[in-house]
Amino acid sequence: METVTYSYFPGCTLKNKAHDLDVYAREAAKALGFELSEQEEWQCCGGTYPMGKNEIATKLASVRALAKARDEGKSLVTLCSACYNVLKQVNNDMQTDENVILKVNNYLKQDNIEYHGEAKVLHYLEVLRDVIGWDTVKKAVKNPLTGKKIGAYYGCLLLRPSKVLDFDNPENPQILEDFIKAIGATPIIYGQRNECCGAYAVAEDPSIPQKRSRAVISNAEEFGAELLVTSCPLCRYNLTKSGDGKLPVVYFSELLAEALGVKDAVKAEADKKEVCCA
Repeated sequence: METVTYSYFPGCTLKNKAHDLDVYAREAAKALGFELSEQEEWQCCGGTYPMGKNEIATKLASVRALAKARDEGKSLVTLCSACYNVLKQVNNDMQTDENVILKVNNYLKQDNIEYHGEAKVLHYLEVLRDVIGWDTVKKAVKNPLTGKKIGAYYGCLLLRPSKVLDFDNPENPQILEDFIKAIGATPIIYGQRNECCGAYAVAEDPSIPQKRSRAVISNAEEFGAELLVTSCPLCRYNLTKSGDGKLPVVYFSELLAEALGVKDAVKAEADKKEVCCA
């Protein structure tokens, strides 16, 4: 079976605080027959989608990444919920908003780039669901997480705005629950799984994410979750810090690597690098 290669946009956080999300996903991809080829010289997507109609400059980094994926003839894959949200919305702008299309392409003329939304943006979970298929994931599992009761936490950025992202049903998403089933665990359905954790409000008023995250954690515990799984670094930070650590919150890629039997290899390589650089 030929290995499929995707153009990969890791984003800033996966190079530092969310390193685990990145390294486990790369190794799991190899086990499932696809590869993440990191773009050279990518730039930060900005972390949040700029809402101003004349806010053009902050979209340029995303457009460059999208254009590079198009030129490579590959879909652009990302893992971070925030990066996915920004890239998908900017790509939609470059398909539908004549004002943005004109101004962005005027900026990028100096780089000999012209872009009109030709690239396809995929979240890693979409690759698992729509390309690899859950049945294939199940067959590749070597260490099923049998007996683990896991709550999926979507947050906002994977699901909204729903018409643009088209990721899953924003009111009743299933992709993370299907992922949990595929790795042999039991998904726990609870009401707060697609509610906001407080997001960037933590920078100005930590009481907001603290209140929101505690509501999420309490609700998940009430329905029997033993841990939560997410793909959003900011959500993980808020849920872990503001949720008082009552419920473990892990990246879905770590559980995938564990189920596929490649987690120990990733940890061993990380430990080796740590010793070498000490």
